[in-house]
Amino acid sequence: MTQPVLSVRNLRVEFPTRRARLVAIDDVSFDILPGEVLGMVGESGAGKSVTGTAIVGLIEPPGRIAGGEIFLSGVRIDNLDPPAMRRIRGKRIGMVFQDPLTSLDPLYRIGEQLTETIATHSDLRGAALRERAIALLSEVGIPAPAHRFDNYPHQFSGGMRQRVVLALALAADPELVIADEPTTALDVSVQAQIIELMKRLARRHRAAILLITHDMGVIAEAADRVAVMYAGRIVEIGPVRDVVSAPLHPYTRGLMGSIPKLDGGLDRLVQIPGSMPRLTAIPPGCPFHPRCPRVFAPCPMHRPELRPHAKAQVACWLYHPAPSAQSEKPATLAGPP
Repeated sequence: MTQPVLSVRNLRVEFPTRRARLVAIDDVSFDILPGEVLGMVGESGAGKSVTGTAIVGLIEPPGRIAGGEIFLSGVRIDNLDPPAMRRIRGKRIGMVFQDPLTSLDPLYRIGEQLTETIATHSDLRGAALRERAIALLSEVGIPAPAHRFDNYPHQFSGGMRQRVVLALALAADPELVIADEPTTALDVSVQAQIIELMKRLARRHRAAILLITHDMGVIAEAADRVAVMYAGRIVEIGPVRDVVSAPLHPYTRGLMGSIPKLDGGLDRLVQIPGSMPRLTAIPPGCPFHPRCPRVFAPCPMHRPELRPHAKAQVACWLYHPAPSAQSEKPATLAGPP
């Protein structure tokens, strides 16, 4: 079997406070294969960006990885010291953020920023360095790359700046690219171009891509598989076609039902009542049960684990035998450290 580029096992991220230990990511596990795009979707506060930040070792103190393991091509990286992790970021793991202006220095020309990144992670110098940078700009669809090489970020449109950020992420030919909301600030036509570009680059470079977004439309177009997150946990993961066409978890059904359909009638869109729970008030049992239209006896008391069902995995008592009251104790919230 092909070895995963990224393997996350039972990841747990905590933010200690004076009153309690807030759990932002709770027992998250997934793999991404070479050339595969895994979409991670959910509401704001679900834990998507924290997951990506934990993978690249950028959790701000006092936040910390409190449990689990992260493997890059079979080698564990979550226990590396900061200097070793810096050598991996940019070279073996590329990052694409939501706002390209936060990734580009407005005082330096695009070419200078690209060549600096390439020189940091390779032995190229001089003319070869410039040629490599121009080739990257051409690969991500920048017109007249030799001319635009000397432009500043403000001379590019939003979509073109995002293409430059993609070029920066690919400068060292990384094994993994983490794209955190890469199309949010772009109009629909440019979104489609960036999505197609990312898919093409994944195939060409055989890079694994973790695509973090709140937009199920982007996931449906770009991803091979999708992981649906809620309150810091994955509630459903599977092939994107199956999850989109036949969602299993009630939360996933709510997400899909809230998307307007051009070929549909005038039916009302599905509304998910309530809102994502705060980290200080995650309910026991299934965290979605206060908002779930199909809640029943075990949901408020017992937390379902992610288990196989059909072609996907789902954490829901609708698809697995519910525990008896005697066999398990009710789930409890984390208390003070």
